[in-house]
Amino acid sequence: MSTIAIVRLPASEFALEATLERVPGVTFEVERVVAPEAERVMPYVWATADPDQFDALHAALEDDPTTDDIELLADLDDEWLFRMEWVGKTRFVIHVLVEESGTIIDANGNGDEWKLRILFPTRDALGVTYQYCEEHDIPLEIEQIYRLDESPRRGQYGLTKEQYDTLVAALEEGYYDIPRTISGEELSRDLGISHQALSERLRRAYTNLIANALVIGEGELE
Repeated sequence: MSTIAIVRLPASEFALEATLERVPGVTFEVERVVAPEAERVMPYVWATADPDQFDALHAALEDDPTTDDIELLADLDDEWLFRMEWVGKTRFVIHVLVEESGTIIDANGNGDEWKLRILFPTRDALGVTYQYCEEHDIPLEIEQIYRLDESPRRGQYGLTKEQYDTLVAALEEGYYDIPRTISGEELSRDLGISHQALSERLRRAYTNLIANALVIGEGELE
């Protein structure tokens, strides 16, 4: 039975360590991870920081020993989408994707740690991955494990809890009705977030739904 694991890694033992140290307050959210070759990992990564930190952020990414081939794909003032290659401390991800046929549903990094949600084809694949990390001194901490058939439906489509709850609230309160019975401003107030945060959360939720429900198996998401 397919198994989903939520795991944690210290930022110092994973990708983008140097960038997290150099750019205070920056956070990363991995949108999608592909492994075009057995030894290459190419994630699509959203970086969020103050707008005036972009130059420092871009320079830090270029200098980071865990990254290569940095490409800016989208610029939203205080949020940027990059495609890059992870090298160095990311052998754990290569093991998951290539050797265990796993899928990284989402991953978030900040100054202290990375948190990843990973879909494994079997419970044994998770066990083998944990053993691999022990043998290679990778301080992986497993926070939660559940079978796919026991998880919320959001787990099937790569949605975070916040994205799932926002989509459900938008549906139930009439945001998708024609005509709408609630505006974006009203919905954001009900959820206790800014209108911009609502727009960004919905956009990411739509992206995950499309990527995981409609284009699975059709190659990289451009």
